Amino acid sequence: MKKSFDVIALGELLIDFTMNGQSEQGNDLFEACPGGAPCNVLAMLNEMGKKTAFIGKVGKDQFGKLLRNTLNDIGIDTSNLFTDSTVNTTLAFVHTFPDGDREFSFYRNPGADMMLTEDEINTTFISQAKIFHFGTLSMTQDSVRAATKKAVKAAKESGALISFDPNLREPLWSSLELAKEQMNYGFSQCDILKISDNEIQFVTGKEDYDEGIRCLQEKYQIPLILLTMGKEGSRAYYKGMRVECSGFSVKTIETTGAGDTFMGSVLNYLLEHDFNNLTEKQLEELLKLANAAAAIVTTRKGVIRAIPKKSEIEELLQRNMLYL
Repeated sequence: MKKSFDVIALGELLIDFTMNGQSEQGNDLFEACPGGAPCNVLAMLNEMGKKTAFIGKVGKDQFGKLLRNTLNDIGIDTSNLFTDSTVNTTLAFVHTFPDGDREFSFYRNPGADMMLTEDEINTTFISQAKIFHFGTLSMTQDSVRAATKKAVKAAKESGALISFDPNLREPLWSSLELAKEQMNYGFSQCDILKISDNEIQFVTGKEDYDEGIRCLQEKYQIPLILLTMGKEGSRAYYKGMRVECSGFSVKTIETTGAGDTFMGSVLNYLLEHDFNNLTEKQLEELLKLANAAAAIVTTRKGVIRAIPKKSEIEELLQRNMLYL
Protein backbone atom coordinates (compact mmCIF):
# COMPACT_ATOMS: atom_id res chain seq x y z
CA MET A 1 0.00 0.00 0.00
CA LYS A 2 1.29 3.42 -0.95
CA LYS A 3 1.67 5.65 2.11
CA SER A 4 0.63 9.32 2.00
CA PHE A 5 3.02 10.53 4.73
CA ASP A 6 6.70 9.96 5.34
CA VAL A 7 6.35 10.60 9.08
CA ILE A 8 3.40 11.14 11.40
CA ALA A 9 4.23 12.24 14.96
CA LEU A 10 2.05 12.43 18.06
CA GLY A 11 2.66 14.38 21.25
CA GLU A 12 3.11 17.79 22.80
CA LEU A 13 2.93 21.08 20.92
CA LEU A 14 3.74 24.07 23.09
CA ILE A 15 5.38 27.47 23.36
CA ASP A 16 8.99 27.52 24.54
CA PHE A 17 9.65 30.90 26.12
CA THR A 18 13.40 31.28 25.70
CA MET A 19 15.47 33.93 27.48
CA ASN A 20 16.37 36.80 25.20
CA GLY A 21 18.21 39.46 27.17
CA GLN A 22 16.83 42.09 29.53
CA SER A 23 14.65 45.16 29.24
CA GLU A 24 15.85 48.67 30.08
CA GLN A 25 14.33 48.11 33.51
CA GLY A 26 16.49 45.00 34.04
CA ASN A 27 13.65 42.51 33.62
CA ASP A 28 14.28 39.22 31.81
CA LEU A 29 12.83 39.12 28.30
CA PHE A 30 11.46 35.88 26.85
CA GLU A 31 10.83 35.06 23.18
CA ALA A 32 7.75 32.95 22.33
CA CYS A 33 9.14 30.09 20.24
CA PRO A 34 6.84 27.39 18.81
CA GLY A 35 8.11 24.01 20.01
CA GLY A 36 7.41 20.56 21.38
CA ALA A 37 9.73 17.63 20.69
CA PRO A 38 7.63 15.63 18.17
CA CYS A 39 6.89 18.72 16.07
CA ASN A 40 10.53 19.83 16.21
CA VAL A 41 11.38 16.48 14.59
CA LEU A 42 8.77 17.07 11.88
CA ALA A 43 10.05 20.59 11.20
CA MET A 44 13.49 19.16 10.34
CA LEU A 45 11.89 16.57 8.05
CA ASN A 46 9.79 19.21 6.31
CA GLU A 47 12.88 21.32 5.69
CA MET A 48 14.35 18.26 3.94
CA GLY A 49 11.31 17.94 1.69
CA LYS A 50 9.46 15.13 3.46
CA LYS A 51 5.69 14.96 3.93
CA THR A 52 4.65 15.02 7.58
CA ALA A 53 1.61 15.23 9.84
CA PHE A 54 1.10 15.95 13.52
CA ILE A 55 -1.45 14.57 15.98
CA GLY A 56 -2.00 16.58 19.17
CA LYS A 57 -4.00 19.25 20.94
CA VAL A 58 -3.65 22.97 21.68
CA GLY A 59 -5.82 25.42 23.60
CA LYS A 60 -8.41 27.79 22.17
CA ASP A 61 -6.15 30.75 22.88
CA GLN A 62 -3.65 32.99 21.11
CA PHE A 63 -0.82 30.52 21.67
CA GLY A 64 -2.87 27.68 20.16
CA LYS A 65 -3.57 29.80 17.09
CA LEU A 66 0.10 30.73 16.82
CA LEU A 67 1.12 27.07 16.91
CA ARG A 68 -1.46 25.96 14.35
CA ASN A 69 -0.48 28.80 12.02
CA THR A 70 3.21 27.96 12.42
CA LEU A 71 2.67 24.32 11.44
CA ASN A 72 0.54 25.35 8.48
CA ASP A 73 3.19 27.85 7.39
CA ILE A 74 5.95 25.25 7.26
CA GLY A 75 3.77 22.57 5.68
CA ILE A 76 3.07 20.11 8.50
CA ASP A 77 -0.41 18.58 8.10
CA THR A 78 -2.67 19.80 10.95
CA SER A 79 -5.86 17.91 10.06
CA ASN A 80 -5.46 15.94 13.32
CA LEU A 81 -4.40 18.85 15.52
CA PHE A 82 -7.33 19.37 17.87
CA THR A 83 -8.36 22.42 19.90
CA ASP A 84 -9.46 22.23 23.54
CA SER A 85 -11.93 24.97 24.47
CA THR A 86 -11.44 24.67 28.24
CA VAL A 87 -7.71 24.04 28.80
CA ASN A 88 -4.94 26.43 27.77
CA THR A 89 -2.02 25.66 25.49
CA THR A 90 0.99 24.20 27.31
CA LEU A 91 3.85 26.64 28.01
CA ALA A 92 7.47 26.03 28.95
CA PHE A 93 9.87 28.71 30.17
CA VAL A 94 13.45 27.85 29.25
CA HIS A 95 16.08 29.22 31.62
CA THR A 96 19.46 29.18 29.87
CA PHE A 97 22.83 28.76 31.57
CA PRO A 98 26.10 30.32 30.34
CA ASP A 99 27.19 27.04 28.66
CA GLY A 100 23.94 26.88 26.64
CA ASP A 101 22.39 24.15 28.80
CA ARG A 102 18.92 24.82 30.15
CA GLU A 103 16.27 24.16 32.75
CA PHE A 104 12.52 24.08 32.10
CA SER A 105 9.60 25.55 34.05
CA PHE A 106 6.41 23.98 32.69
CA TYR A 107 2.90 25.45 32.83
CA ARG A 108 0.98 22.21 32.27
CA ASN A 109 -1.34 21.36 35.14
CA PRO A 110 -3.11 20.54 32.96
CA GLY A 111 -2.07 21.71 29.50
CA ALA A 112 -4.05 21.19 26.31
CA ASP A 113 -1.61 18.57 24.98
CA MET A 114 -2.61 16.30 27.90
CA MET A 115 -6.27 16.42 26.81
CA LEU A 116 -5.92 14.28 23.66
CA THR A 117 -8.29 11.29 23.94
CA GLU A 118 -8.44 7.77 22.55
CA ASP A 119 -11.59 8.68 20.58
CA GLU A 120 -9.67 11.36 18.70
CA ILE A 121 -7.15 8.87 17.31
CA ASN A 122 -7.91 8.16 13.66
CA THR A 123 -6.31 4.78 12.95
CA THR A 124 -6.96 5.02 9.21
CA PHE A 125 -5.02 8.29 9.11
CA ILE A 126 -2.15 6.78 11.10
CA SER A 127 -1.94 3.85 8.66
CA GLN A 128 -0.79 6.37 6.05
CA ALA A 129 2.64 6.81 7.75
CA LYS A 130 5.89 5.17 6.68
CA ILE A 131 7.32 6.10 10.12
CA PHE A 132 5.39 6.89 13.32
CA HIS A 133 7.25 8.95 15.93
CA PHE A 134 6.39 9.56 19.60
CA GLY A 135 7.87 10.32 23.02
CA THR A 136 6.89 9.95 26.67
CA LEU A 137 5.35 13.36 27.37
CA SER A 138 2.15 12.08 25.77
CA MET A 139 2.11 9.30 28.37
CA THR A 140 2.27 11.23 31.63
CA GLN A 141 -1.50 10.93 32.26
CA ASP A 142 -4.06 8.13 31.74
CA SER A 143 -6.19 9.60 28.93
CA VAL A 144 -3.41 10.83 26.65
CA ARG A 145 -1.44 7.64 27.42
CA ALA A 146 -4.35 5.54 26.13
CA ALA A 147 -4.50 7.74 23.02
CA THR A 148 -0.76 7.31 22.42
CA LYS A 149 -0.86 3.54 22.81
CA LYS A 150 -3.83 3.26 20.45
CA ALA A 151 -1.87 5.27 17.86
CA VAL A 152 1.29 3.16 18.28
CA LYS A 153 -0.74 -0.06 17.90
CA ALA A 154 -2.38 1.23 14.71
CA ALA A 155 0.98 2.31 13.28
CA LYS A 156 2.57 -1.08 14.00
CA GLU A 157 -0.37 -2.95 12.47
CA SER A 158 -0.05 -0.84 9.30
CA GLY A 159 3.61 -1.82 8.91
CA ALA A 160 5.11 1.55 9.83
CA LEU A 161 8.52 1.79 11.45
CA ILE A 162 8.13 3.00 15.04
CA SER A 163 10.46 5.79 16.19
CA PHE A 164 10.75 6.65 19.90
CA ASP A 165 12.52 9.36 21.89
CA PRO A 166 11.95 9.14 25.68
CA ASN A 167 12.64 12.88 26.06
CA LEU A 168 12.59 12.59 29.86
CA ARG A 169 11.32 15.69 31.68
CA GLU A 170 11.32 14.62 35.33
CA PRO A 171 9.12 17.46 36.75
CA LEU A 172 6.19 16.38 34.56
CA TRP A 173 5.89 12.90 36.08
CA SER A 174 3.97 12.01 39.24
CA SER A 175 6.76 9.51 39.95
CA LEU A 176 10.02 8.47 38.32
CA GLU A 177 8.85 4.85 38.48
CA LEU A 178 5.93 5.74 36.20
CA ALA A 179 8.36 7.50 33.87
CA LYS A 180 10.53 4.36 33.68
CA GLU A 181 7.48 2.20 33.09
CA GLN A 182 6.39 4.29 30.10
CA MET A 183 9.94 4.48 28.75
CA ASN A 184 10.03 0.68 28.89
CA TYR A 185 6.78 0.57 26.93
CA GLY A 186 8.39 2.74 24.23
CA PHE A 187 11.46 0.51 24.11
CA SER A 188 9.22 -2.55 23.66
CA GLN A 189 7.48 -0.99 20.64
CA CYS A 190 10.16 0.84 18.68
CA ASP A 191 12.37 0.00 15.72
CA ILE A 192 14.36 3.23 16.06
CA LEU A 193 15.35 4.63 19.45
CA LYS A 194 17.05 7.93 20.18
CA ILE A 195 18.21 8.16 23.77
CA SER A 196 20.45 10.69 25.51
CA ASP A 197 23.42 9.94 27.75
CA ASN A 198 21.57 10.92 30.95
CA GLU A 199 18.45 8.94 29.92
CA ILE A 200 20.36 5.70 29.36
CA GLN A 201 21.91 6.05 32.82
CA PHE A 202 18.50 6.85 34.34
CA VAL A 203 16.67 3.90 32.85
CA THR A 204 19.37 1.20 33.17
CA GLY A 205 21.36 2.42 36.18
CA LYS A 206 24.57 1.84 34.19
CA GLU A 207 27.24 4.56 34.18
CA ASP A 208 28.90 3.11 31.07
CA TYR A 209 26.85 4.01 27.99
CA ASP A 210 27.75 0.89 26.00
CA GLU A 211 26.76 -1.29 28.96
CA GLY A 212 23.43 0.53 29.23
CA ILE A 213 22.74 0.15 25.51
CA ARG A 214 23.60 -3.54 25.74
CA CYS A 215 20.95 -3.95 28.46
CA LEU A 216 18.32 -2.43 26.17
CA GLN A 217 19.42 -4.49 23.18
CA GLU A 218 19.27 -7.74 25.12
CA LYS A 219 15.89 -6.99 26.64
CA TYR A 220 14.08 -5.39 23.68
CA GLN A 221 16.00 -6.28 20.47
CA ILE A 222 15.66 -2.72 19.12
CA PRO A 223 17.10 -2.74 15.56
CA LEU A 224 18.66 0.76 15.63
CA ILE A 225 19.65 2.69 18.76
CA LEU A 226 21.08 6.21 18.56
CA LEU A 227 22.83 7.62 21.61
CA THR A 228 23.29 11.39 21.85
CA MET A 229 26.06 12.77 24.05
CA GLY A 230 25.68 16.54 23.65
CA LYS A 231 28.77 18.31 22.32
CA GLU A 232 30.68 14.99 22.51
CA GLY A 233 28.71 13.67 19.54
CA SER A 234 26.66 10.53 19.04
CA ARG A 235 26.74 6.77 18.51
CA ALA A 236 24.71 4.31 16.45
CA TYR A 237 24.19 0.68 17.44
CA TYR A 238 22.90 -1.58 14.66
CA LYS A 239 23.30 -5.32 13.93
CA GLY A 240 26.37 -5.69 16.11
CA MET A 241 27.98 -2.49 14.79
CA ARG A 242 28.87 0.44 17.00
CA VAL A 243 29.66 3.66 15.13
CA GLU A 244 30.65 6.91 16.84
CA CYS A 245 30.97 10.43 15.43
CA SER A 246 32.23 13.45 17.36
CA GLY A 247 30.24 16.64 17.69
CA PHE A 248 30.90 20.03 16.11
CA SER A 249 32.43 23.03 17.81
CA VAL A 250 29.97 25.92 17.43
CA LYS A 251 28.99 28.98 19.43
CA THR A 252 26.12 27.44 21.39
CA ILE A 253 23.56 29.83 22.81
CA GLU A 254 20.82 27.34 23.69
CA THR A 255 20.53 23.55 23.42
CA THR A 256 16.72 23.20 23.33
CA GLY A 257 15.68 21.01 20.42
CA ALA A 258 19.16 19.80 19.51
CA GLY A 259 18.12 16.17 20.06
CA ASP A 260 14.90 16.67 18.08
CA THR A 261 16.79 18.21 15.16
CA PHE A 262 19.22 15.28 15.35
CA MET A 263 16.30 12.84 15.24
CA GLY A 264 14.62 14.63 12.33
CA SER A 265 17.85 14.35 10.35
CA VAL A 266 18.16 10.65 11.24
CA LEU A 267 14.62 9.85 10.11
CA ASN A 268 15.18 11.81 6.90
CA TYR A 269 18.26 9.68 6.17
CA LEU A 270 16.45 6.43 6.95
CA LEU A 271 13.62 7.34 4.57
CA GLU A 272 16.21 7.61 1.79
CA HIS A 273 18.05 4.34 2.57
CA ASP A 274 17.26 0.68 3.18
CA PHE A 275 16.59 0.45 6.92
CA ASN A 276 17.12 -3.32 6.94
CA ASN A 277 20.54 -3.21 5.28
CA LEU A 278 22.45 -0.20 6.60
CA THR A 279 26.24 -0.30 6.27
CA GLU A 280 28.85 1.03 8.68
CA LYS A 281 29.67 3.80 6.18
CA GLN A 282 26.00 4.79 5.98
CA LEU A 283 25.68 4.88 9.77
CA GLU A 284 28.69 7.18 9.92
CA GLU A 285 27.16 9.41 7.25
CA LEU A 286 23.83 9.44 9.13
CA LEU A 287 25.55 10.55 12.36
CA LYS A 288 27.64 13.26 10.67
CA LEU A 289 24.57 14.82 9.09
CA ALA A 290 22.52 14.58 12.30
CA ASN A 291 25.34 15.98 14.48
CA ALA A 292 25.79 18.91 12.10
CA ALA A 293 22.06 19.72 12.04
CA ALA A 294 21.87 19.54 15.85
CA ALA A 295 24.94 21.76 16.26
CA ILE A 296 23.50 24.48 14.01
CA VAL A 297 20.19 24.67 15.87
CA THR A 298 22.05 25.29 19.18
CA THR A 299 23.35 28.58 17.73
CA ARG A 300 19.78 29.95 17.49
CA LYS A 301 16.75 30.63 19.66
CA GLY A 302 13.88 28.18 19.43
CA VAL A 303 13.60 25.16 17.15
CA ILE A 304 10.70 25.03 14.68
CA ARG A 305 11.56 28.45 13.22
CA ALA A 306 15.31 27.83 13.56
CA ILE A 307 15.71 24.53 11.68
CA PRO A 308 18.88 24.49 9.54
CA LYS A 309 18.72 24.29 5.76
CA LYS A 310 20.39 21.46 3.85
CA SER A 311 22.95 23.93 2.45
CA GLU A 312 23.92 25.05 5.98
CA ILE A 313 24.48 21.46 7.08
CA GLU A 314 26.65 20.75 4.03
CA GLU A 315 28.62 23.95 4.63
CA LEU A 316 29.36 22.97 8.25
CA LEU A 317 30.52 19.52 7.13
CA GLN A 318 32.78 21.07 4.48
CA ARG A 319 34.26 23.53 6.96
CA ASN A 320 35.19 20.57 9.13
CA MET A 321 36.44 18.65 6.07
CA LEU A 322 33.85 15.91 6.61
CA TYR A 323 32.77 15.35 3.03
CA LEU A 324 30.02 12.85 2.45
